[in-house]
Amino acid sequence: MARDTPEQPLPPSRLPTTGQVLELLSSAFADAGYDIEDVRVDAAARPPRVVVVADGDSGLDLDAVADLSRVAAELLDQVTADSEPYVLEVTSPGVERPLTAERHYRRARGRKVELTLADGKSLTGRLGEHDGSAIQLVVANRGVLSVTTVALADITKAVVQVEFSPPNRRELELAGMTGEGAEG
Repeated sequence: MARDTPEQPLPPSRLPTTGQVLELLSSAFADAGYDIEDVRVDAAARPPRVVVVADGDSGLDLDAVADLSRVAAELLDQVTADSEPYVLEVTSPGVERPLTAERHYRRARGRKVELTLADGKSLTGRLGEHDGSAIQLVVANRGVLSVTTVALADITKAVVQVEFSPPNRRELELAGMTGEGAEG
């Protein structure tokens, strides 16, 4: 499939801008089922780096990273053939990235999150269903699990928490997940 490229190639020794990387790669990544979450171009690094952070509804496994890297390299080579050598890195957002868009909440369903609310309070719980304007959060209070609704507009910060043991089966069930593979 042919892709549109910017009208003019980059001058020698110049890396693509963040905007150029987004313009070149967004459509190809979307066709493969992935969103570009961030692009960082670091010309000061040695060697210079172009980092593309991508994510999809089923995550980003090593095969997907390899495929997206190959696509990105081919498309970027069309406009960077005369530029200085650089390192291209395609990566996932990482486990502790902030949830800032509706798709982030959808993809983190079943994960433990810490929320900071507009009133300054914080909540930690397992992310359940959402309807685009609010999320369901499974919280434990003195060992008793309950589900609370939190409006997305009330959340000022949301971060997935790292867990070192499998989640409780009942928490996953309350979050709308099957509970398979979890501890009872």
